[in-house]
Amino acid sequence: MNRRTCLQNLSAFGLLPLTSGWVPLDDTILKRAIPSSDEKLSAVGLGTWRTFDVGDSSAEREPLKGVLKTLIGEGGNVIDSSPMYGRSENVVGDLSTQLNLNDKLFIATKVWTTGEREGIHQMNNSLSLLQRKKIDLMQIHNLVDWQVHLKTLQAWKAQGKIRYIGITHYLESAYASIEQILKTNTLDFLQVNYSIVSRKSEERLFPLAQEKKVAVVINRPFEEGALFKEVKGMVLPEWAKEFDCNSWAQFFLKFILSHPTVTCVIPGTSKPHHMLDNIRAAHGKLPTEKHRAQMIKFINA
Repeated sequence: MNRRTCLQNLSAFGLLPLTSGWVPLDDTILKRAIPSSDEKLSAVGLGTWRTFDVGDSSAEREPLKGVLKTLIGEGGNVIDSSPMYGRSENVVGDLSTQLNLNDKLFIATKVWTTGEREGIHQMNNSLSLLQRKKIDLMQIHNLVDWQVHLKTLQAWKAQGKIRYIGITHYLESAYASIEQILKTNTLDFLQVNYSIVSRKSEERLFPLAQEKKVAVVINRPFEEGALFKEVKGMVLPEWAKEFDCNSWAQFFLKFILSHPTVTCVIPGTSKPHHMLDNIRAAHGKLPTEKHRAQMIKFINA
């Protein structure tokens, strides 16, 4: 049974309606505070790598409108993009403006180039593509030329062109560099990979982020879809109901959110019903420490 079939079956039994009108066990979405400001963000947001890199046709863009409407309609607000993601920034800007949702989004994007002048040019282009006068979060993508860009980000934050600054990476090989940057610089955000099968960041980076009062955004929560292949044809364990979990997506996301250092997780999707499934992970109970151990043991087995 694939994810789509699972969702459709849950809907048929009244467990997961595939519209934005469902009423969860707890109708208040989980929000977590940015440590440097106490501003609260939805614990589940939206990533745009690959999924929003589309053309102008209505066949490509209409489903993405549904994704954005579901994100906002269900209480979410975080969306993450990058110049590295092809046309994603442009699509986010166009669709959110058409839907009158742009000002409701907490928009995060990145600088991904070398050199001060090139970085400034790229970030100004992102402002234009995203149809924003101010970006909520500007991140240095994969630490590329971070020393140079950090100075620009600090100046832009002081000028009010960006609200928060951060760094990103998705590989464990970068953790040593990330640790040194966090120790010696003032940042608002760290975006890093973390999942039920890739947990090194909770050992090396989360304690430091907590100490430095840095918000943590999680990428690659599904290991680029590999986790769904691991559980293909399997039934959720009965004890998953103890933390209000009704799908494998929620299983993987609730594991991540059960770590208190995590501020937000940003799974990517181009399908409204997957967006709905994902964001439901931010409703209801979260796994306890006992559940987390059970979940790891279950997946490892």
